Amino acid sequence: MLNEYNCWLQERAIQEAPALRLNSVCVRGEGAVTEQAAEEFRLGVKRLMGFSPAICYCGECTSEYSGVFLGTIDKLSGEYKLSSEKLKDGGFLIKSWENYLVIAGQDEAGIMYGVFRFLSLLAQGKADSAMEIKDEPASPIRMINHWDNINGTIERGYAGPSIFFNNDKIEYSKERVEDYARLLASVGINLISINNVNVRFNARYLITEEMLPDAAGIAAIFRPYGIKMMLCVNFNSPMIIGKLPTADPLDASVIDWWKKQTDLVYKYIPDLAGFLIKADSEGQPGPFQYGRNHADGANTFARALKPHGGLIIWRCFVYNATQDWRDWSQDRPKAAYDNFVPLDGTFDENVILQPKWGPLDFQIGEPVAPIFGALKKTRHIMELQITQEYTGQQVDLCYLPWMWQYIMEFDTGHGSDSCIKDLVNSYKEGNSFIEGFAAVGNVGLDNNWTGNTLAQANLYGYGRMIWDPSLSAKEIAEEWSILSFGHGAAAEKVVQLLMGSYQTFEKYNAPFGVGFMVNPGMHYGPNIEGYEFSRWGTYHRADYKAVGIDRTSSGTAYTDQYSPGIAAMLANPETCPERNILFIHRLPYDFKMKNGETLLQNIYNSHFEGHDEVEAMIEEWKSLENLLEKDVYNSVLARFQRQLMNAREWRDQINTYFFRKTGIADKKGRKIYE
Repeated sequence: MLNEYNCWLQERAIQEAPALRLNSVCVRGEGAVTEQAAEEFRLGVKRLMGFSPAICYCGECTSEYSGVFLGTIDKLSGEYKLSSEKLKDGGFLIKSWENYLVIAGQDEAGIMYGVFRFLSLLAQGKADSAMEIKDEPASPIRMINHWDNINGTIERGYAGPSIFFNNDKIEYSKERVEDYARLLASVGINLISINNVNVRFNARYLITEEMLPDAAGIAAIFRPYGIKMMLCVNFNSPMIIGKLPTADPLDASVIDWWKKQTDLVYKYIPDLAGFLIKADSEGQPGPFQYGRNHADGANTFARALKPHGGLIIWRCFVYNATQDWRDWSQDRPKAAYDNFVPLDGTFDENVILQPKWGPLDFQIGEPVAPIFGALKKTRHIMELQITQEYTGQQVDLCYLPWMWQYIMEFDTGHGSDSCIKDLVNSYKEGNSFIEGFAAVGNVGLDNNWTGNTLAQANLYGYGRMIWDPSLSAKEIAEEWSILSFGHGAAAEKVVQLLMGSYQTFEKYNAPFGVGFMVNPGMHYGPNIEGYEFSRWGTYHRADYKAVGIDRTSSGTAYTDQYSPGIAAMLANPETCPERNILFIHRLPYDFKMKNGETLLQNIYNSHFEGHDEVEAMIEEWKSLENLLEKDVYNSVLARFQRQLMNAREWRDQINTYFFRKTGIADKKGRKIYE
């Protein structure tokens, strides 16, 4: 039986138990994370095998008394002949022989991750008495950003209210937050920010004595799972909280205020990972208002945090939000590169920049941003989005690991081994090094956490892919489906649905990467010219002759920000990936694409195909009615039916719009409204 609250940690009797003595566990080591890892082993074996192993902390048990040994590698390697090779923080070894099992972590967190990996293998039927597994995270920073507001709402949240806040204060269920910590630890997440980067209203006071005790309570829940907490802070806090006349980051009184306030925060949360800041963006204050640059701003925070070992994560979503649609030279996608690459090397050591994966705003067909590969002297991570802001808002099925795999395989062209996954996996002197990932989370108080039960695959997939960027989207889908639905036809069908869903959504959405044909503000459903004359710089400039923006050297010169080889590839319509082609090029409607059809005919075709594929997805889901719990089946079916209505609106509005612009009919004679 699928309990959607438990996500991929289902209580399910496994069909074939391995020949391992799992009933007695000896723990070699101490610490809150080690103890929690042992408890998670006990809970996991109980939910999968029906009994609770005995846990011994004496540290002296031998194989005569115990069958399972948990601890750090340094405490277990000699006795059990484990590899002495040093792993990255969070790395682990799993070794089984005869009927014994050893799970050894490089550190305490590694024990936790090793336990959850073993339990995952056990649930998938892949655990046996001859395992020897060595694994470690590619990414040292594996973060979830919550955009939770202190009133309990969630910006871009589609699964109910916040699990942390309500009624302008910190308010939560300890059990629920602990269950969430368990889910995150099971896929290797080690860092979380709990409040919205748009720090408004009472959230500005999270760093004061009034609210810090409650914030410390949340940090205490995550701590035993190896997850550190960050707080988003408002750049103008010295004025708002400290009543100073300025927030100029180079003003001595501001520098002193941040030092004292940071000391106060660490008094309550000694292991706080640091602060996360959105500055000079979409109405948020920042250093620009004082004639300072972003290194000036970030470094002031970095120096206040450094004595505590804290980080400042500084978002690169900085652009002129008062653009003029009349001015074709302005180009918002250039902003992150223009604002931060010239400052490369001027940021303090504990500053980490956080650019979005694409240059615009999580659009369905953006290219990977040119800032990746270009930053060589500044620590940085990549921001993804798990919550489906532009990808169906957890109504439409859209399996995001498919896109993340595409991102990981993107070659920045900056030297050898320059794919995104290569830049994550290894540090090389003088080369770009992506230190990890952050992603906007997708959970709320809905019983299934994510609104759409199938959207749990995106949360699971994020953790798995940033742990190991070489994993394929299909491998992750297969893992999640088996862990959630068990072995059998249901899991196999769900994998098929997931794997085709992103391409289907892309077909009936804005065509070929042009972006932002959505309702302003809510970003849901088609509104083809909703942003066309706005100040947000998100134009497609369609007329009766052509559509798209020329971002090559002859246009805005955006492509010049890439390495020469990638710039040349993108600048040529014949070699530019077609899913990005209208993001990079302004093309006439009769432009011939690779399949021999015109651009306009491809727009028509793709939107009819996307709609029809949703119809087929519904029929595939209906075939599972007798294999699934009624509430899960009906809930997902209802969302598929809403998705079909969405696809119909996208199809009809997009096709009608371009038919009216051009007067050119669909050559297949399908229904397009005049």
